[in-house]
Amino acid sequence: MTHRDTRPAAVLWDLDGTLIDSEPYWITAEKEIARKFGVEWTDDDGLTLVGKPLPLSATLLIERGVDMAAEDIIQYLLKRVTDAVHERIPWQPDARALLDEVVSAGIPCALVTMSYSTLAQASLTLIPGVFAVVVTGDEVTHGKPHPESYLLAAQRLGVDIADCVAIEDSPSGIAAAYDSGAHTIAVKRLTPIEPRPGLSRVTSLDRMGLDGLYGVVNGEVFDELGSQT
Repeated sequence: MTHRDTRPAAVLWDLDGTLIDSEPYWITAEKEIARKFGVEWTDDDGLTLVGKPLPLSATLLIERGVDMAAEDIIQYLLKRVTDAVHERIPWQPDARALLDEVVSAGIPCALVTMSYSTLAQASLTLIPGVFAVVVTGDEVTHGKPHPESYLLAAQRLGVDIADCVAIEDSPSGIAAAYDSGAHTIAVKRLTPIEPRPGLSRVTSLDRMGLDGLYGVVNGEVFDELGSQT
């Protein structure tokens, strides 16, 4: 790949699943709280919530029989996952390497996550100053798959969302980034990725590099999944 004429105005990063392998932390916390009330909660149940707003997680747990207020469930999950991240930040190596390349190139970055600010800040303690903007789930009215969080990130950066590259891994996050108008790269982690016109789908970010980001923002589409989802 070679550099194209236009470079991204910014790169917008999802956190859970994309930058850090935190989904197992969330599923473990969900199982713990369900078990306190004799409620069955499986890995597959947890996977249905990947990338989705925390109030939805609380609602589904309550519907299953967890007898707690929604806000108390959210705070429980946040504390358990935040504590785990403080002990060890489980970076996705391919994403961390690309993030370092982007930062070294002087391209602004934003973190766009449905996690709340407490968890986002815990995740960023080892890389202070990398993200010019952080948008968290407790700052938006409409969580992913609504595009509000991505549009807000671009607004705070002072750039046009159409000149940005967004990197996501979950169906709801991909929908949010895609519908915002950002050039979207979907990286295959835990969940299937449906094809969309203009959506880049990759099995890893290892081969993307700066040249790939330049290509995407200039209209190139990469699809490593083909007929797979």
